[in-house]
Amino acid sequence: MNYPTIPMIDTDAAQKAEARQNNLTKPARSLGRLEDISIQLAGMKADPSPTVSRKAVIVMAADHGVALEGVSAFPPAVTQQMVLNFLHGGAAINVLARQAGAGVTIVDIGVASDFDPSLSGLLHRKVAHGTRNMAKGPAMTRAEAEKALVCGMDVLAQVAEKGIDLIATGDMGIGNTTPSSAIAAVMTGLPVAKVTGRGTGVDDDGLAHKIKVIEQAIALNKPDPKDALDVLCKVGGLEIAGLAGVMIAAASRRIPVVVDGFISTAAAMIAAGLVPDVRKYLFGSHKSVEIGHHVMHKHLGLVPLIDLNLRLGEGTGAVLAFHLIEAASRILREMATFAEAGVSDKE
Repeated sequence: MNYPTIPMIDTDAAQKAEARQNNLTKPARSLGRLEDISIQLAGMKADPSPTVSRKAVIVMAADHGVALEGVSAFPPAVTQQMVLNFLHGGAAINVLARQAGAGVTIVDIGVASDFDPSLSGLLHRKVAHGTRNMAKGPAMTRAEAEKALVCGMDVLAQVAEKGIDLIATGDMGIGNTTPSSAIAAVMTGLPVAKVTGRGTGVDDDGLAHKIKVIEQAIALNKPDPKDALDVLCKVGGLEIAGLAGVMIAAASRRIPVVVDGFISTAAAMIAAGLVPDVRKYLFGSHKSVEIGHHVMHKHLGLVPLIDLNLRLGEGTGAVLAFHLIEAASRILREMATFAEAGVSDKE
């Protein structure tokens, strides 16, 4: 499978942004990471004065065969029900996106149930009716994984046609912390127990069972940690594949990607495994309470922007981070330099 070329970070634009930051009416480095974010944006977008006013979140929805193993506190039917909630504007991601002025795109890439084809607002891109049970064999075929990756790239292209400066990734799929933990364990080499949390809220016995199921899946399928596509096929998910495609396509267009929580970060690990330069276009939005999330961030070289004990998914943490990223951009563009304001610089 051929992937789009990822452009190099524009160091000239980044240097110009840094020079302006160093001359704004404030003590040097007094705005901390906001300054770093604005410089990163300049390099990503090849623009020393970048704007991120046009924002969107893409939510990929899919079911997981491994949910039949009882790894979630919620039944698989909730995936379809929550998609309908998204479309009616009643979910957390809808509320936070409205506050941030961001568009929301909902994609059925692998929900086990079928939706009415005429349902307004839903992108019908179903690759399969969920993955297979990875505890019994590979989650999907190579062809299905590649089709889901292409789906993600196509959806990003469709959203980008409307004009977009910043994209967030979101997910919906009961049981999807299980494949995400499996991806984290395989690609970091850490024991499953070190990267597996409670997901939707399983109790101690449920967590122990979940760990055993993931260990069984890895032992049975033997995913190759050096082959991200193999990992995706054997222990991944369709929404994870779709989000990886979104990230690859966005990076190829110089659109910064704000990575949401545990599932989105698993997708980022797959995307970076397939196309390493994708990493240069990623922002880690938040630190989830899932115990493996910090390990995934370390693997990708990301430092999350916020820590609010979130574990919802849907893109909620990423959309919250939009506010900080836009603040960084506006500081760089709108704040006066010492010369512009007629303010004396330090001696």
